[in-house]
Amino acid sequence: MLPSKSTLLLLVKPPMVEPRTTVLRLSAALCGAVFFMAQAPAAEAQSGVASVYGYSGGKTASGERASPKGLTAAHRTFPFGTHVRVVNKRNGKTVVVRINDRGPFIKGRIIDVTPAAASALGFSGLTKVTLERVSD
Repeated sequence: MLPSKSTLLLLVKPPMVEPRTTVLRLSAALCGAVFFMAQAPAAEAQSGVASVYGYSGGKTASGERASPKGLTAAHRTFPFGTHVRVVNKRNGKTVVVRINDRGPFIKGRIIDVTPAAASALGFSGLTKVTLERVSD
């Protein structure tokens, strides 16, 4: 015979955590059971294609006014305010940008940079880059 709902207590052993590969978040407590969700952190380094922003003079997703002269960028997952070193794989030039917007939303692209950042990286249009989070 099963115990009633009021006396049912499930003990859940939290999953093992490997350093810097998994983050545990307390998800919910239901009927005495605690559930954990494992979530991989954003990768420390990423490679892909960078593009130059197309500006329309509006605001970014973070609420800032878009500035083509600023060293800022759009990334899908990095938190706003994160500083990222962008390295142009074709010429080795680097620039540190601050994430203040979301995007790009085109398959294969990993970051949209301002025209000022693209100029510092020595490209216009598209280029292959590596991204690395900078410690604050």
